[in-house]
Amino acid sequence: MALSLPHLTLRYPRCMRVRVLYLGILKELSGHDSEWIDVEEGSTVRDVWSRLGERVPRLSQYQRSVATAVNHSYAPANTVLSEGDELALLPPVSGGASSASVARVETVRTPIDTAAIAASVRAPEDGAVALFDGVVRNNTRGRKTLYLDYEAYEELALKQMNELADKALSQFAVRDVRIVHRVGRLEIGDSSVFIAVASAHRAAAFDACRWLIDTLKKTVPIYKKEYFEDGAVWADGDPFPPEIPQLTP
Repeated sequence: MALSLPHLTLRYPRCMRVRVLYLGILKELSGHDSEWIDVEEGSTVRDVWSRLGERVPRLSQYQRSVATAVNHSYAPANTVLSEGDELALLPPVSGGASSASVARVETVRTPIDTAAIAASVRAPEDGAVALFDGVVRNNTRGRKTLYLDYEAYEELALKQMNELADKALSQFAVRDVRIVHRVGRLEIGDSSVFIAVASAHRAAAFDACRWLIDTLKKTVPIYKKEYFEDGAVWADGDPFPPEIPQLTP
């Protein structure tokens, strides 16, 4: 007598590809600027990080300080990824030729034309223009600095700088804002970031300008590598503020 066995269907996990982008010191630890990896469908940001940590254990030391972005927007660790997504891994940020028609926010690879930016923000109704000019100095903690190298996750950096400009305009009594950050190699004395704020009154212009640079240094993914006579290091960044999603809340 023949036995009839039930039909068994074997289901295997389906895979998808996502692009992982490494910024700052994470690039050196991983050995990549970016890479495509295969993961199971339904994988989250945290799942991908865990997998990368198994492969490169040194990444785990940044578990509590890394922020994550998916497709150019900050995203929490439980975000479910889809085929073709770009996942950026962001260590704490280090904050760090234009023309008269300069855009409100920019990243540039040539010297910042600070005079043109200051002129572009000025209007007859303004009583004050507050300026911040971040300049490359020749030393850090007693070590002689040779030059700096800035890199940015530019799509997200520009988006974040635009959001900062919007918030400054809405939270302070200011009329206009310009933010320009340079990337690439900078020599001693070069301007790395320049901010201009125009307002009817000086107090609002000062307050907005200080808030902009302090917040930019904590939230905008721009990274600084310092080159000394005896080596090079990525500059330590301040912890991300609570509103930015991180791998470990």
